[in-house]
Formats: sequence, structure tokens, C-alpha cells
Amino acid sequence: MIVGASNLATSPASQDPATPAETASPTPAETSQTPAEELARLSGYGPTSPVAQAQYRLDLVAHWPLRAGARVLELGCGQGDTTLALAAAVGPAGHVDAVDPGPLDYGAPTTLGQAHAVVSAGPLGARIAWVQADPLAFLAAHPEDRWDAAVLAHSLWYFASPALIRATLAALAPRVTHVCVAEWSLEGGAGAAPHVLAVLAQGALEGRKPAAESEANVRTVVGPARIKALAGEAGLELRREARVVPGKGVHDGQWEVLHAVREEFGAEVERFVRDERERAGVYAIQDAVKASVERVGGVRNVETMDGWVAVFEAKT
Repeated sequence: MIVGASNLATSPASQDPATPAETASPTPAETSQTPAEELARLSGYGPTSPVAQAQYRLDLVAHWPLRAGARVLELGCGQGDTTLALAAAVGPAGHVDAVDPGPLDYGAPTTLGQAHAVVSAGPLGARIAWVQADPLAFLAAHPEDRWDAAVLAHSLWYFASPALIRATLAALAPRVTHVCVAEWSLEGGAGAAPHVLAVLAQGALEGRKPAAESEANVRTVVGPARIKALAGEAGLELRREARVVPGKGVHDGQWEVLHAVREEFGAEVERFVRDERERAGVYAIQDAVKASVERVGGVRNVETMDGWVAVFEAKT
């Protein structure tokens, strides 16, 4: 999921692949599948999409006040992992505007454009409008639009800076009833320690890159406490929060560890971290990642940290 580099503010307004007429989703009883299995089958990643990832997204959505028929704005939709769960939650009468500034050829093994086309061709596709645009530019271009909820699900770490997060939340505050957020909590079981450290290593490096050259999954690391502080500065107040534990098949922790220990990481440290003491600090975090991976018995034993979900509303 990619959200909001400021240099994408002039991105074209929309990319909305043709969608079939709205049809009711098969029920679990009709398909002998659980809701997570059905969602994974419809995923933009294809029929091999992990069921655990779909279940995790359903668990996030279950914590948010989304009624049938709701109009939802999702910022940082990426390939649509959470978008599908949102479309299922709002029902045939609901609608999801799914916004992402990323190029349609971004992403692997499935690009944004490929994933959106697959989802749009499925039974939930007619409930979703895909929009390729910078979030702030999109909001500025639609000043009269209002939504029941805005969702930022695992997209905040893609923002170029905390200031951009604050500005986006401030723009949302008067235009939505609820702002629903999900991000990794920076906490978890002992097996999740490598994931936490890998994220901190990436954040330490990416924070020293020019924004235009930062393309990693982790660009601005903000934990729950900082997110709540930014939301407060943006005119929002916390209504509820919870922790969501991902299933064993959610492998984000392993992916981020592999990214942080690759050889190219060191080359980027040498290129972008000019101060010798700062460089030593980034390398120390990378060393800690490697040591923690050894401690849990290898990358395959790395767990994903807990998720954090919250609901905010405009201050009264």
C-alpha cells in the first residue's frame, strides 16, 4: 500500500477499470468456504492468496463502525487487501473510493493495475472505484464530497513524513464521521522481535534519503502513541483502540526482515547516511536484526508483530 509522496500531487485523478453489474457475493454456505477463504479467492493476488492475510483484514474491519450501505474512503489502498474486506462490509448498497498515488505498474508479484482489474471483475468489484491520485490532491479536487468513514490501513508508514500524515488527517477531520486506522503496533511476541527491529532499521535508513528516492515499504515509522498525537494535532480525538494478532500465515515480518538484511541495504547506508556516527547506529540496528533472527532459529520462524486499530472522530 502506498500513500502520499508530495511530488505525486499532480497525479491524474482516476483509474476506474470497467466493472460488471453488481451481483450478490456467494455466501459461505453456498460455497462451503469461510468468509476469509472467499475473500482470498477474490483477491487481486489470485486464488493462491493467503487466507490468513484475508482473515487479518477482516479482523481489522470488524473493529471499525462500518454499516451496510456506508460510503467509505480508503487512502493507500495498494493492491486492495483491505479494500475487499471494506466492500464486503458495506454491502451491495455501499461504496468504497479506493485511492492510491502509486503507478499502476508498481508492485510485485502483482502490480496495482493487475490486482485492481482482478478485483473489479469479481462480485465485489462494482462496489469499488479505484482512484490513482495523491490523497490530499484527491480531497482538494472533491471539496464537496463527504464519507461515513475514512480508512488508512497499513498505509501510514508509506507517507513521506509525519507532517504529511498530520495534514492528511486534518483534511479528513471535517469531512468524515470516523477516521479508521490500522498500523503495526511495534509490539508482539518474542518471535516478532526481528520484525520490529527490521522496521526500525528501514526507518533509520529511509529517513536519511530524499523523499523522491524513498521507495521502501517503510518510509516513516510511527507507532500508536505518535499516531494518536498526530491525530490530536489534526483535530481528531480517539474513540477506541485495540490490538489485533495476525495469524501464522501473515508473513509481513519475514518480508521486512529479508529486506533489512539484504546486501543492498548496506550499500544504501553508505550512500545516504553521511555522518559516521549515524551510519554506525543504522548498522547497529541491522546487526540486531540479524542477531534476533538467529535467536528465533531463522527467518522462517520470524513472526509478524501485532496490529493496532483505532477509531477517531473530529473534536467537538
